[in-house]
Amino acid sequence: MGKEEDLKKRISELESINDQLAAELRYLDELLKEIGFEDGLITLKEAALELLEQDQSDD
Repeated sequence: MGKEEDLKKRISELESINDQLAAELRYLDELLKEIGFEDGLITLKEAALELLEQDQSDD
């Protein structure tokens, strides 16, 4: 296989991985919304950051 073919194969593999990760993120976002995180991942991230700030201020 030539270098160009190797690169095309690698790009195809990376596109597939990207598609899988994007689907997982969408699924996780929907699950979080179902359990009460109003904006899904965004809300979870905000909550996690708040907890970290509280932990740092308690030290």
